[in-house]
Amino acid sequence: MTEPTDPVALTAALVRCPSVTPAEGGALVLLEKLLSDAGFTCSRVDRGGVSNLFARWGRKGANRSFGFNGHVDVVPVGDAKAWSVDPFGGEIRDGFLWGRGATDMKSGVAAFVAAAVDFVRDTPPDGAVILAITGDEEGDAKDGTVALLDWMAAEHETMSVCLVGEPTCPETFGEAMKIGRRGSLSAFVTVTGVQGHSAYPARAKNPLPAMARLIDRLCAHELDSGTDHFDPSVLVPVTIDTGNPATNVIPAQCRATINVRFNDAHSGDSLTAWLRAEAAQVAEACGVKIAVEVKVSGESFLTPPGPLSEMVAGAVKAETGIEPVLSTSGGTSDARFVKDHCPVVEFGLVGKTMHAVDERVEVALITRLKAVYSRILREYFA
Repeated sequence: MTEPTDPVALTAALVRCPSVTPAEGGALVLLEKLLSDAGFTCSRVDRGGVSNLFARWGRKGANRSFGFNGHVDVVPVGDAKAWSVDPFGGEIRDGFLWGRGATDMKSGVAAFVAAAVDFVRDTPPDGAVILAITGDEEGDAKDGTVALLDWMAAEHETMSVCLVGEPTCPETFGEAMKIGRRGSLSAFVTVTGVQGHSAYPARAKNPLPAMARLIDRLCAHELDSGTDHFDPSVLVPVTIDTGNPATNVIPAQCRATINVRFNDAHSGDSLTAWLRAEAAQVAEACGVKIAVEVKVSGESFLTPPGPLSEMVAGAVKAETGIEPVLSTSGGTSDARFVKDHCPVVEFGLVGKTMHAVDERVEVALITRLKAVYSRILREYFA
């Protein structure tokens, strides 16, 4: 009998690959070899200097296919001297596996790869199992999962449903899964006045009071009080700057950046229109010019509770004893792209140490996550 695929050893091997976005670092080479040996048809889908991997077990165009999505790229380690371990050592100590990406999300990828390999070997399903693994989730995300989905469309490859293996649990494994995500918008505001001497303010047009008024108006406005599945939207100024080191100069410009995390009561377009309308009113009142440039990282989305979320939640409860909350909190993930292809939900480990110094994951939970994913595959193809 073939030994089960060890998700802990696989996580450690992936952590040892220095795959800081957009470097591949050997992670996808490792996974492609493992999956090819298990009978998966693998294709590298590299674009724009980013490495991605598509793997399918089963017939192309099968009547039903279960997909997993995840990423092997990681954020930089920061100050390596602040770490108590080698960030790319994959060391196991005190019941934890340590290293950059251990939580976010090489353990999740290892768990679903191990579950998929064992499942198709032991119980060949009537259908296809698809793994879409990217190296561009932590970056701009233009050539990662988006490139995979573009390639899939061109090649007529489809997932019936998809599970993204991002960390979803705040404190306790099993407590939460994601059925949607808030949208994210960043607004870059430039107020332009007229530079002058601070002793003669009448000869200048000071952009700072206008910026202060605009920020105050935006922060005082209640965007909404929440929706059926989402908390209230939030607007947060994250920087205000003039670049002015002098105490006797009224600067010509002031810049600010604002981040909005929004629910399904809004869209990127509706919020952009509102921001620009507010800016126009303040500009007219203060006699300055205000420009607002907007970048929408992702729209809000929801996979309504139904068969997919019920199946995943049931598997989580069966393996953990905990009924997971159907959450839409947190930041963005690549599920925002997958939702245009098929129904998608997310479930993974506890995310407390992701992106942190001494990032680590409890070893026992990696095995338990594999068990959850294995149960989901069994139930989907039952």
